[in-house]
Amino acid sequence: MSEQVGSRTAPRRRYAQANVATVALFAVAALGVLQFYHPPQNLARPFPLVTSAPAATPSLNAFGESGEVRLRFALPSSSIEFPFEVGGDPSALRYQWVSVGDTAPEGLPSSLSGADVEVPSRPGFYLLALVRDSVREILREPTVAVMVPFETKKNGWLNGYRIGVYLAERLGGGHDRPEGFLEVHPNQLDLQVSTHFKLSDFLTHDTQASVWPKYVALDPRLLDKLELVLAKIRETNGGAHRMDLTPDVHSGFRTPAHNAGVERAARDSRHQYGDAADVAIDADGDGRVTLHDELLVARAVDEVEDEHPELTGGMGLYTSARYRTPYVHIDARGSRSRWRG
Repeated sequence: MSEQVGSRTAPRRRYAQANVATVALFAVAALGVLQFYHPPQNLARPFPLVTSAPAATPSLNAFGESGEVRLRFALPSSSIEFPFEVGGDPSALRYQWVSVGDTAPEGLPSSLSGADVEVPSRPGFYLLALVRDSVREILREPTVAVMVPFETKKNGWLNGYRIGVYLAERLGGGHDRPEGFLEVHPNQLDLQVSTHFKLSDFLTHDTQASVWPKYVALDPRLLDKLELVLAKIRETNGGAHRMDLTPDVHSGFRTPAHNAGVERAARDSRHQYGDAADVAIDADGDGRVTLHDELLVARAVDEVEDEHPELTGGMGLYTSARYRTPYVHIDARGSRSRWRG
């Protein structure tokens, strides 16, 4: 599982940061599925239904370049840009947050001024709701992931979960680190982070199976790249509707503590930063994953990087007999690298 890395990664555009400028691409995502919320009678502050519902439409670049990303990221209490268009007088709109899997809102509605909204102070997964008069309309996508800031981790631990120490903490400049971590509880494993991937696909496969919550670093640039690769494979094989690809993620995020014990893993593996995944894909649809599939995936990765240079990264082909199933390492580190494992 060796992985070629350099001592210093090339600068690259981030999809997931707290400020408006760097999150705008995914901030626009997905006002596509709207659903009225009818509060149960036992809520402390129910919203009586009226007819002045805010009608929202998505921005043109919703869901990332692939059109398939379902998460966007922010740090607690940060102000992010969340562009959308609404019918009627926008000055009458307010907004609030609803936790995924819950019905009660997080606090009272806040005034809406332009496209900027302030995310909750508590880490978790939230849906944005627009409020006009007494109607609350929940925007079912995207899910806004409020991360636990990197600085919250102390001595390699975060809330009882062992993460370990990054090279940036030991050596300083020249090494990367995640902006923060997603806090994951058992009931959130099936959360769709993109059309073909779930949150559970990116958990570290370590010895902490009974420790909850778990923490995951995940870069939406990786999700966008993986979805673009899948789309390219379908296109190559006769069209988007011909194949139902089900990628198998062998390894997503790895904590530094776990990565240190992975045989042949690079010391500064990109898996530690949440922008790498090892995936097995039956690219030709014959029910097996073989070298031929690897070559099809490799061609798709090259084509995606040619068309989307901001997603350039590493690719490793693992076909040795020591691996049960051939797989491809794909990352979005920002500089091109190729190798065989």
